[in-house]
Amino acid sequence: MGDAVPRWKRYFHDLIAAEISPMTRYFDRVIQIARLNGDSGYLLERLDCPERAHVAGAEELDLSGETDRRTAILLNGTLNHHYDIEGFLRELKPRLSRLSRVIVVAYNPYLQWLYRVAMRLRWKAGDEPTTFITHADLDNICRLAAFERVRVRPAAYVPFRLLGLGSLVNRLMPLVPLLRHTALTSIIVLRPIVHDSAPPKRLSIVIPARNERGNLAAALERLPDLGMEKEVIFVEGHSTDGTWDEIQRLSAANPGVVALQQSGKGKADAVRLGFAHATGDLLTIVDADLTMPPELLPRFVDAYRRGVADFVNGSRIVYPMEGGAMRFLNRLGNVFFAKALSWVLGGRMGDCLCGTKLMRRDDYARMIAWRRDFGDFDPFGDFELLFPAATLGIGMVDVPIRYRTRTYGATNISRFTHGLMLLRMTLVGLFRIRLGRIPHRHGH
Repeated sequence: MGDAVPRWKRYFHDLIAAEISPMTRYFDRVIQIARLNGDSGYLLERLDCPERAHVAGAEELDLSGETDRRTAILLNGTLNHHYDIEGFLRELKPRLSRLSRVIVVAYNPYLQWLYRVAMRLRWKAGDEPTTFITHADLDNICRLAAFERVRVRPAAYVPFRLLGLGSLVNRLMPLVPLLRHTALTSIIVLRPIVHDSAPPKRLSIVIPARNERGNLAAALERLPDLGMEKEVIFVEGHSTDGTWDEIQRLSAANPGVVALQQSGKGKADAVRLGFAHATGDLLTIVDADLTMPPELLPRFVDAYRRGVADFVNGSRIVYPMEGGAMRFLNRLGNVFFAKALSWVLGGRMGDCLCGTKLMRRDDYARMIAWRRDFGDFDPFGDFELLFPAATLGIGMVDVPIRYRTRTYGATNISRFTHGLMLLRMTLVGLFRIRLGRIPHRHGH
């Protein structure tokens, strides 16, 4: 098929495919619908995904029953040839599950004159695009049709190919203010907002604990009724205050409490060990220091159940903090890294270092595959969850919490040493996500 497509058009679609593939390679399949006249299917062919297919229209789809498979719907220029985008999305939504994502390749509304010139000079095959929609207008239409825009990335600064600078420019231009808006297309990911008709069956709560002996019984007692079965997994890490003995006592006295001891070091290692033994449909993390009140867990579950997001993140920087809950420099660091990650990942990030996060277990399996390709670089475990959640268009929301002062023990955080580690991880994200492509070294 590729041989029949002009060389310049192959290059154009290769740039778009390179922007979409870091997401779709971790999905189960991509289905293109409503293919336009003149679309040979080359873009679909170039996407990295275990399974690819094409159907004529939304009426041929039925993904509403998918409960553990992620399917991406590809709309290549489709919305630019439509006079009723809201109606189109309304027709599509009942045929999707909450795990489905719609990937829209949309032409730049500020360059519509260029597309018209291309049509007049017959550089572009097919029908002339008629609708050039801004992101603000698309967001409004999505609200009306019960969708959310969860990711947008510019792609294809093709004219610079003529200067022999195509590859360099397409990597650097998204970082340049104003000029970043000169891309020929945007890759927009939409998430259908779907409420769960039935609650998940089980929630696995992982509680990493190092020198937290005095907090563990309270952590267990303060866990509220969540409307589902819950599994508590304590993971102890090289404590010196009797934490492991207390975890074993609690596990023996309480059915459904699992006691694990890590051989590695760090919170990320503890969370990975806990998640590896988890059996719940949903996974969450609660810090043993109780600075995030366990009583607020129902808000995380409720946000998930109502379809607000598939990845729920705590935010400690909305409300005033209790007493000495967080030192001034730590708070400044949290704000800095939230802004930095928002820029690196191309979407708004709130508190990127709050320990409490909730996600689907099958999504976590995709994050593990992503981490193998991206690289194992995060000793804390926050970035290795946030980075793939943003890259895969999972859809995130922050739940504001009031950060409390710990009543037992001392923090394990070193402001300067750990701050430098976080800065390094942010730079790793910049170069591997924003400026480059993540190599695909493993099968899905």
